Amino acid sequence: MDDVGRDSFAAGRVARILAEELIRPVVPEVTAFVAELVRGTRVLGVLFYGSGLRQVDPEGVLDFYIVLDRQADWPRGGVAREANALLPPNVEYHERMIDGRGVRAKVAILTIAQFRALTARGSLDTTVWARFCQPARLVWVRDAAAADAILGCLIRAVAVAAWWAAVLGPDSGMARDFWEALFRRTYAAELRVEGGDRSIALLAGNPGGRFDALLPAAWAASGLRFVQEGDRLCPAVSAETRARAGRQWRMRAELGRPLNVARLFKAAFTFVGGARYIAWKIRRHRGFDLALTPFEARHPLVCLPWLLWRLKGSGMFRR
Repeated sequence: MDDVGRDSFAAGRVARILAEELIRPVVPEVTAFVAELVRGTRVLGVLFYGSGLRQVDPEGVLDFYIVLDRQADWPRGGVAREANALLPPNVEYHERMIDGRGVRAKVAILTIAQFRALTARGSLDTTVWARFCQPARLVWVRDAAAADAILGCLIRAVAVAAWWAAVLGPDSGMARDFWEALFRRTYAAELRVEGGDRSIALLAGNPGGRFDALLPAAWAASGLRFVQEGDRLCPAVSAETRARAGRQWRMRAELGRPLNVARLFKAAFTFVGGARYIAWKIRRHRGFDLALTPFEARHPLVCLPWLLWRLKGSGMFRR
């Protein structure tokens, strides 16, 4: 088999791994929640990912990405649409009663064009491709064409992640070593509350050897040459390429935190259900029920001084 044939075979393997992963079943509560969430809307697809996918937590918050054809396809105000067009994704918090149990979710929203742009190697924003080189499920999709478009973005995300893992990772090592090095870098480039061992937790279990299989397949599909001896991989990356990649990554790392600060500022005005999400976080982690009124939930900025006063009275700010 010549190089073109090997590369095509590897690309097909990456696509097959991701496609099979996308259609694996999830717990019924997830599909029921999503069916209610998208009822009456025009979305291309809904991706389920994150800690709720890795480990079921009945009291936790699920994570979804809603992919649209156009910004106007999701119901929200004009300011929120414009903000999402400028700095995707917008984030919303939703609660539904499913079979008598409260289900909570954070929902990020972007268009398929934004999804493609944010999973390109040239993207200065690392957040989307870093999330979607990890496992995901396509829990709702409009049609086969939409499924293919979303799968294409996930393939791009894996390709970008694998390339950065090669140029930022060790000279040689097991696949896990390259992924851990990559996730340490991506978490450091963002404002994240998780601890430094998060990169290890993301690989815990490595279901079905998923990460082990994807890395060499993605390298081969992109034409990156490497030597494999048993479980050890050695990518053919020159010192010059590593140095250039290091400079490119520093630019992304320096931009990452300002981008996330900008998103936090944007969320103050566009985070639908944000007050209820914060109240849930406080209740879950500190045991205090903020018990928002409907007006407080709708107008958290207006009510902020009163809410802070109640939190102070509860002892929330004591060491």
